[in-house]
Amino acid sequence: MTLEYVEAAPAKINLALHVTRRREDGYHDLESLVVFAGIADELTAREAAEDRLEISGPFAAALGSGSGNLVMRALAAFRQRWPDLVPQGLALHLVKNLPVAAGIGGGSADAAAALRMLAGMARQAVPIAELADLAATLGADVPACLLSRPLVARGVGEILSPLPQFPNCHVVLVNPLVPVSTPDVFRRLRAHDNYPLPSLPEPLTRPAQLGLWLAETRNDLQPPAIKLVPVIGEIIDDLAQAQGCILARMSGSGATVFGLFGSEGQAHQAAQLLRERNPDHWVAAAPLITA
Repeated sequence: MTLEYVEAAPAKINLALHVTRRREDGYHDLESLVVFAGIADELTAREAAEDRLEISGPFAAALGSGSGNLVMRALAAFRQRWPDLVPQGLALHLVKNLPVAAGIGGGSADAAAALRMLAGMARQAVPIAELADLAATLGADVPACLLSRPLVARGVGEILSPLPQFPNCHVVLVNPLVPVSTPDVFRRLRAHDNYPLPSLPEPLTRPAQLGLWLAETRNDLQPPAIKLVPVIGEIIDDLAQAQGCILARMSGSGATVFGLFGSEGQAHQAAQLLRERNPDHWVAAAPLITA
């Protein structure tokens, strides 16, 4: 029987995102509090005669399975760096549960899951620092997704500070299934030199603490994204009014909006309400991954 490897690719959420500087290379320096939710794409692999990728799931149609797919790019990059550590042929299957171009790191999470999986099946230990360097070549969010735990990301996303503690929280994720172009959002950004994140409380252990801290923060990409896709603002307003919602805000460059809750029951209640109001939207409730 062929051994099968399985790896989850959790949704990434930017609870706060400050754009602090436009760099000479055209990219932007950011500071972001990043967390991951217990809802994920799923990647499996087994040995095969040659490399191939099959994609299924509710958002499979939005992706190609060729060499441009981030999973296949991660595999090619890993093989180039460590040519003899994994089988020469792998049959990969990606269950695409997360919407595409949604501001929750779907493709980056998939690439990171592929790198974790390949490191796990490697014939000898792969240094985590080298794996993180490889991740950074695949996309700005891939190093954070490689860790998939609460952290502060700085630079273009490659400078990571994992948090030793994080409160148990739940999120409701809502996406109107309208793709948002990240370059379009940045082009409409008015200020490129905003102030950095405030210092986090230590220890950070209670949802109320987190809520007070988040009230002093922003997502600088939210206003331009709402101008492009006004329904984002409507979803934020709807979620903010849900019972128990600590904060409603857009994640990343959109269009996914999150509602943060301290109670699992209130999160599921809010998700049900949003599904009833907007049956054409993608809605999910999940706990945050705390470690």
